[in-house]
Amino acid sequence: MTAHEIIIRPIVSEQSYDMMEQNKYTFEVAKFATKLQVRDAIEEIFGVHVTRVNTLNVKPKTKRVRYIAGKTRTWKKAIVTVAEGETIEIFGTQA
Repeated sequence: MTAHEIIIRPIVSEQSYDMMEQNKYTFEVAKFATKLQVRDAIEEIFGVHVTRVNTLNVKPKTKRVRYIAGKTRTWKKAIVTVAEGETIEIFGTQA
């Protein structure tokens, strides 16, 4: 898998923006990607040194549309910690 197939998109939320102050960035990654693959992909795409990768599988939530109950999709989230003094530029803003 290439680096762009592993890293799907950055997660933009209030919590993820607060974690940027601690050099932690959140991404949606491929479901079967390992921590080593995520680290290598981030280093290749953004040119930073990754010190730590935490991954978690996001479970589906039950949603209702009128009388039919369904579930949202499952996906994998990675929280990447970069080296001190380095940043990842997301949406043209530097954290």
